[in-house]
Amino acid sequence: MSLTQPRPATLPSAPEPRWSARLWAVLAVLCLVLFLDGLDVSMVGIALPSIGHDLGLATGSLQWIINGYVLGYGGLMLLGGRTADLLGRRRVFLIALAVFAAASLLGGLVDDGTLLIATRFVKGVAAAFTAPAGLSILTTTFPEGPQRNRALSVFSLFGALGYSSGLILGGLLTGFGWRWTFLMPVPLALLALVVGLVLIPRDRPAGTGGQDPAGAVTLTAGMLLAVYAVVTAPQTGWTSAATLAAFGVALVLLLAFVLIEKRVRHPLVRFGILRKATTVRANLSIVALMGSYLSFQFMMTLFLQDGLGWSPLRMAFALLPVGLIVAVGSPLTGRLVTRFGTAPLIVVSMTSLTLGYVWFLATAGSAPPYPLAMFPSLILLGGGFAFGYSAIMSQATEGIDDSEQGLASGLVQTSGQVGAALVLAVLTAVLSGAGGSGADFAAYRPGLDLVTGVAVVGLLLNVVPVLRLGKDRTARR
Repeated sequence: MSLTQPRPATLPSAPEPRWSARLWAVLAVLCLVLFLDGLDVSMVGIALPSIGHDLGLATGSLQWIINGYVLGYGGLMLLGGRTADLLGRRRVFLIALAVFAAASLLGGLVDDGTLLIATRFVKGVAAAFTAPAGLSILTTTFPEGPQRNRALSVFSLFGALGYSSGLILGGLLTGFGWRWTFLMPVPLALLALVVGLVLIPRDRPAGTGGQDPAGAVTLTAGMLLAVYAVVTAPQTGWTSAATLAAFGVALVLLLAFVLIEKRVRHPLVRFGILRKATTVRANLSIVALMGSYLSFQFMMTLFLQDGLGWSPLRMAFALLPVGLIVAVGSPLTGRLVTRFGTAPLIVVSMTSLTLGYVWFLATAGSAPPYPLAMFPSLILLGGGFAFGYSAIMSQATEGIDDSEQGLASGLVQTSGQVGAALVLAVLTAVLSGAGGSGADFAAYRPGLDLVTGVAVVGLLLNVVPVLRLGKDRTARR
């Protein structure tokens, strides 16, 4: 129905088809796996200071517990999406889920920081296959429009519930020992695996196509080396031979990835998919959303626990408003996307996100008071996620053929994870250069300036097209 020919008010809208019990069950399995992802990220984040004290890891090493997972996740997600399209979404989803459970178990048993980071990387690799496979199962099961928007809003809600639950469970479990934050997801992952084997319908793999291992290796290696160069630069020197060599090799690897994708028969990324302006904007928006908040949470975890001496549980309750706002707001997002479209909702998201950081900058001082500085900022950041995440996911996959839903899903999630890793690496370098530590928040202020700048860029990226569209419509009247 054209926007210039609205449906007559006297005609009732067609009722949305009711979902069968099996359809709800399939969505429940997908939601449980996303719940695990949110649970894992927040629980491990809460446990970082305890892990550092127990294993003797400095801030630069601690960030690899986060970035090891994030880079394994983001670096191979495009391969995961392509593999799901090629070999079958159900098969890839279930195999990767089994690996995820095994890596979680190993992470809770190791006694060495390097081995712990390695298990996190393996776990991220497993998530790189479950995430795009799960999202493409969702987007091919629920048709584009109100049904998919509704499914995505429920899907996002469980991610928020996982994050919220992980904050509290992380605080509680870290009191017994940080290892429990790694072991907790294991039984839930096994439950999802068993139920998924029974309920997720078999799908037909693509009849033609192939893999692109060279593209996957050059992309992942290039990103790992770039992050390593950024993190180690404050110690080795930004102009040292080692730093410049690391940046140079990373650049060569990433350029090689681009050349491979242009020449290989079955590329990980068909660059033609980026001709859609909305797809590009969605991928950049998720970088601003994920990159700024993950870095903010990392910084606040260190400040509140190491700087102010807060217990893990107290810090978990302090950060909980973000998860609760997302949990409350996510169910509404699908209907709002259906009514208003993705672009206005993403603008609202980026506005809320930016205002949250700006408010914190304006009120923090050297000792940010929780009621005046932290709490209002967390409410605004939660609003940014509640309105933004599923709207961005919808924008990234709308208008994409079913045969490339795995690619589109993997691409937007890759952008979020890789962007988060790079912003976190820069944040770590900034804090190391500024001597960010202790109970004086002034030492952390350069990091807050960074995440605020990232959010402002995300806001401008989305506001300008909306304003331009509004001017064009006005000019045509």
